[in-house]
Amino acid sequence: MSEPRSAEELEAILKDPGFCRYSTGHTAVVDWDAETGWSEPRVEPWSDLVMDPATLGLHYGQAVFEGLKAFRSADGSVHLFRPEDHGRRLARSAARLAMAEMPATLFSRACAALVAADQRWVPGGYGQSLYLRPLLIATEPDLGLRPSKSYRCVILAYPADPCFGAGFRPLSVTTSTETVRAVRGGTGESKCAGNYAAGLLTRTEAQAAGYDEVLWLDGLERSRIEELSTMNVFLVWRDGARARVTTPPCDGTIVRGLTRDSLLTLAEDRGLAVAQEHTTIDAVRTGLRSGELAEVFACGTAGVVVPVSRLGTGGEDMTVGDGGEGPMTALLRNSLLDVQHGRTPDTHGWLRTITWADENGGRGA
Repeated sequence: MSEPRSAEELEAILKDPGFCRYSTGHTAVVDWDAETGWSEPRVEPWSDLVMDPATLGLHYGQAVFEGLKAFRSADGSVHLFRPEDHGRRLARSAARLAMAEMPATLFSRACAALVAADQRWVPGGYGQSLYLRPLLIATEPDLGLRPSKSYRCVILAYPADPCFGAGFRPLSVTTSTETVRAVRGGTGESKCAGNYAAGLLTRTEAQAAGYDEVLWLDGLERSRIEELSTMNVFLVWRDGARARVTTPPCDGTIVRGLTRDSLLTLAEDRGLAVAQEHTTIDAVRTGLRSGELAEVFACGTAGVVVPVSRLGTGGEDMTVGDGGEGPMTALLRNSLLDVQHGRTPDTHGWLRTITWADENGGRGA
């Protein structure tokens, strides 16, 4: 917890927050147990999460999370971006791990109550946000292998730049043929803690080799591209005089990214040719050599939209385009940020405005 001592200190933090370096002074908490169901949200001072060492969530991995953002518009108003959609995704992740599913409306109210309590922490810079991290974890102490009978959702908040930096510097990525992230029928599309732990070794090895991230391939044939460790991936192809934008489909092995979904919608709004389709790593290599594949970018809540400039694959190090950011990458990122910051109309109902009533949406401090 990092509650500032003065308005001046907070102003300095919001000018250069980094990514989740400074937490706000509160959390929102919602509990569930088998007898009473879900509690009402309560906003509490930041405190440690105390658990029995026999807690089921620690032993058997019943832990899922989300990531969403609140943005400040030029008029000073604050909005959550697609909170109920994030709530629905958290519920799908929970269901896959046999956990209690929080109603999306309750999730949205809890997030709104926390943002209302900590509105002064929402920065106003373009691309900056208040990043919310809801964590849902089993809390019953028992060593039997079974679903817990109690859960706690704790929502944390941090003023934040995009996780790879406010300048959206291009990323270098590499593929792996020795390890996989997910297989169909597993937990690949769920935002559960174990998915991310399973990728840490390969990601660390990639970084040691000079890359930022891993571009995962499918878990069976190791031939199709899927996603990065924390972001979905898009390809921009030259199709005559017109660009064509593609991304792998969500068929059980990749996270159903809400940034991904938003970009597909915004691209269609602009009349762009878009498709969700499988693409082999061989087709990517061929496209980069010929110039048909003009841009590659990654997207996610934390990172927004980031160009990929370099791909290590099959013993070859390949440059994407001219090694910089392509025009389609910039166009789609700015289209998204303009909606999030209220610069263009929200024609899809994605923004939830934080009102004074939301301050009473949580019980407690």
